[in-house]
Amino acid sequence: MRLSVYLLRRVLLLIPVILGVMTVTFLLNSSLPIPTQLTAMYGSPSPRNPDIYQPTAPCLPPHQYQQCYNPVYYRFLNRSGLNMPIPVQWLHYIGNIFTGHWGYVDNASTIAALFPEAAGQPVTEVLGWFLPYTLELIALAMGIVVAVAFPLGRLAASRRNQPADQAVRAISFSGFAVPTYLLGSLLLVLCVITVGSHTGYFARYPWCPLGEPTWAEFQGSWPNQLCFVGNQYPSWLSFGVISHPTGFPTVDAFLNGEPWLGADSVLRLVLPAIVIAFAHLGLILRYVRNSSLEVMNLDYVRTARAQGVSEKTILHRQVARNSNTMTVTVLAVSFATFFGWLPIAEFLFNSNGVGLMVALAAGGAGGSGGIDFAMITGATLTLTFMVVIANVIADFLIAYLDPRVRLGETLSF
Repeated sequence: MRLSVYLLRRVLLLIPVILGVMTVTFLLNSSLPIPTQLTAMYGSPSPRNPDIYQPTAPCLPPHQYQQCYNPVYYRFLNRSGLNMPIPVQWLHYIGNIFTGHWGYVDNASTIAALFPEAAGQPVTEVLGWFLPYTLELIALAMGIVVAVAFPLGRLAASRRNQPADQAVRAISFSGFAVPTYLLGSLLLVLCVITVGSHTGYFARYPWCPLGEPTWAEFQGSWPNQLCFVGNQYPSWLSFGVISHPTGFPTVDAFLNGEPWLGADSVLRLVLPAIVIAFAHLGLILRYVRNSSLEVMNLDYVRTARAQGVSEKTILHRQVARNSNTMTVTVLAVSFATFFGWLPIAEFLFNSNGVGLMVALAAGGAGGSGGIDFAMITGATLTLTFMVVIANVIADFLIAYLDPRVRLGETLSF
């Protein structure tokens, strides 16, 4: 079977997964009151203009003791299809997703309180602002997992039951045992204390000569606005979130000739990336070790040893590539769980990203605002699409590493 045909089949098999997630989010949204659903779909009036006409309320005030009728409300109700049977509502919902109408950020939500520029904006647009931050964080976390788990797993396999193997097992078990929020809190406190003991309460850097509190250097995606010339963010960084021209903050910092600021952006990603990566090291380490042991016991490896090939050469040439198939599979499956830790990591370190939007939409930041159902749904769909794309990439890598997969042969793992 050609590789393109194999990938096409894998993509088609993922369509039911996407429709299943959409159906689940539809059912959850359907359980909400109709005014709440309309608010998510079409937005709500600005809190700065309380007298504005409310299109998502069935009655106009005062209505406590009398019947009332709001024509705008019923016009929105008919447009949304919420007064139709459930199957028709589902079709409306699926159509809105594929046409990019995911609703609007609620003006009364925590997101609107902390990011006023996002108030009343389409959810797709706001997610587009924050998605590049999440992609950079995920890329760094994945890089840490690959850079640590693969060498350590093979080292443990080559020194089975020796002290090196026991040490790797201990790291693996700790990855399962240590809660993400606890590890993140400990790292944050440790770094603030360590850096603060050398710099004092205020830390000064080339990009922030006036200095900023030490803890601020480990939280947020950018230095404080007061650090910049004129106490304003650079022209390529709109209100400290949207970067130009690519949208990826670290890349844009370097492209705009501010390498120090780009380095600062990378440093701010290190701690949340470590927190996310550490939670997955345990699983990936175990699979790398076990798959390497499986390959090391195969006939061609024993033949290479009998021919006098060094153990280092066997480990890097024969074992490494042939043990990668199962490991890449597990890495792709665990990629979905990366997103499960995003809200915790990004909220803890106050890092811009889709995870932060989920935490705030669910009433984070001490519940200073309301719940934003449109953002929760939109972020769920965004992360679902990212997982699907990651699985397609993993299928390609697996088929490339082992042609037997696309030929339909059964592997020995």
